[in-house]
Amino acid sequence: MTSTTRLTVAQALVRFLSAQYTERDGARHRLIGATWGIFGHGNVAGIGQALVEYGDDMPYHQGRNEQAMVHAAVGYARQSNRLSTHAVTTSIGPGATNLVTGAALATINHLPVLLLPGDVFAARPADPVLQQLEVPYAGDVSVNDCLRPVSRYFDRITRPEALIPSALNAMRVLTDPVETGAVTLALPQDVQAEAYDWPDAFFAERTWVVRRPGADPTELAEAVRAVRSARRPLVVAGGGVHHSRAEAALAEFAEVTRIPVASTQAGKGSLRFDHPQDVGGIGHTGTATADELARTADLVIGVGTRYTDFTTASGTLFANPDVRFLNLNIAPHDGHKLAGMPLIADARSGLMELTAALDLHAHRAAASYIAEYTEDKERWEQRVDACYEADEPDVRPTQPQVLGALDALVDESDVIINAAGSLPGDLHKLWRARSRDQYHLEYGYSCMGYEIPAAIGVKLAAPERHVWALVGDGTYLMMPTEIVTAVQEGVAIKVVLVQNHGYASIGGLSEETGAERFGTAYRHRADDGTFTGAPLPVDLAANAASLGMRVLRAKTVSDLREALAEAREADTPTCVYVETQTADTVSGPPPAQAWWDVPVAETATRPSAVKARELYERHVSTRRRHLC
Repeated sequence: MTSTTRLTVAQALVRFLSAQYTERDGARHRLIGATWGIFGHGNVAGIGQALVEYGDDMPYHQGRNEQAMVHAAVGYARQSNRLSTHAVTTSIGPGATNLVTGAALATINHLPVLLLPGDVFAARPADPVLQQLEVPYAGDVSVNDCLRPVSRYFDRITRPEALIPSALNAMRVLTDPVETGAVTLALPQDVQAEAYDWPDAFFAERTWVVRRPGADPTELAEAVRAVRSARRPLVVAGGGVHHSRAEAALAEFAEVTRIPVASTQAGKGSLRFDHPQDVGGIGHTGTATADELARTADLVIGVGTRYTDFTTASGTLFANPDVRFLNLNIAPHDGHKLAGMPLIADARSGLMELTAALDLHAHRAAASYIAEYTEDKERWEQRVDACYEADEPDVRPTQPQVLGALDALVDESDVIINAAGSLPGDLHKLWRARSRDQYHLEYGYSCMGYEIPAAIGVKLAAPERHVWALVGDGTYLMMPTEIVTAVQEGVAIKVVLVQNHGYASIGGLSEETGAERFGTAYRHRADDGTFTGAPLPVDLAANAASLGMRVLRAKTVSDLREALAEAREADTPTCVYVETQTADTVSGPPPAQAWWDVPVAETATRPSAVKARELYERHVSTRRRHLC
């Protein structure tokens, strides 16, 4: 007879989650490292009580905003190489819908997170209940259905026994390197507290092996022929390199073949900045070196990349009429993009197989090609030095000089986190990544407010590291709440808060597209009704201090250098606040080296929009579809 244990659904779920593990390359990791939660009537007596009951088995973190809790879990998952993540529990209603943005971010970036929102009564003893959305045409819809399109797996547990197959499916998706993303188990509040006789086997330890599939021999042979016939090959390294821990395999491939390696936002750091074959970021926010190589490349070898519009410059970057694409990707969907030759495999496995085959033929890039990109790289590094240099240390820094001061301070142990605003473009062009996981840019969803909670997640995953959240004033105002969490738990993150009085990035884009920076400045209304008056008297440093964070104000370049050094050594959450010199411009780094398609008004009377449309049409005319 099967032995059973009588528990509530919530208690059974917590016990089940505490016994799940992943394994890759012989190393075993706990899959759900902790649970974040904000409690309301939809989960306090279910998951909340279960976390009290099994507190020794499941660590708990208290959040302040449900979206931020997901960001923290995602930061933890990325730092843990997707082998471990956190769960997030919320009440019903607004607590649940606040998860949607974080879920979209996780799924778009292929990062695992388990969402456990409360749901309305399954038994419907009263209808409607507090915070219930009434849908006249359907009785089985709740606000949690908003999570369906942004989840890789979704289920509503309306009976206790339904948890068993659903929980197993949830773990399968979380640990699948192709399918992973947000997983949602919606939990009606009455079902959470309902008891059931659970098979004890449900609570046995399970290890989910994260596979490394190798390449199909036919596809590998085609790939070898393509590389050997190319005269100007270029690797585009995406986030899949990091997810696979394929950095060493990529370095060996580059050293054997001497093929240059450009990187997407997600892939930056795949090679150290000073590796001879690293040519920096690619695309709209890329370096001149990488983008010029892309324009003339006859073979683009994409490794773990989704080829977003920033990478392809909205279809205008890869301009060689004979260009072909070889796509090494674990996901067939991405492997076939741009009519490319697919090489469907784990990034590390595929690179190792490809390197061995090319090394067997002693294949190397031409010496003239190597000399060309080496010289171009040196010239770009000189431009970076010029952006970072501060001849007058007693004046306000520019945004690139802020990055330069940080660049001069950090080493391989530091992690830099950013997601939105003008900083991602500056970082992609200028930052010198020193380790495989130093550069942590969330640019799949580019979500304002990600940085501070993600920094907490990263620090929880790697407490020995120096973790920096780089935020502009616009991003900070979106979600500073988790500063309280960092203070409460003593998570010694560092926040660099850059004040430039508005949405600087969108302000620049607005000007370029003929919208004249409308609605992008943080200023008082002027007499003409526009926001062009004096800057708002908002003291963000005082705000951070009021939330319990230690704040260091830096007025000059010299102040900034001292404050950053002091913050780096701090063992409590610390903020460095700096107002930059370029309050009304994007940032002052080298301009975009490739286009990005933001449609401009086709008809307008204002001269700025008419001029912007003319330029837009010239760029659009250079776009191409890669079909063969």
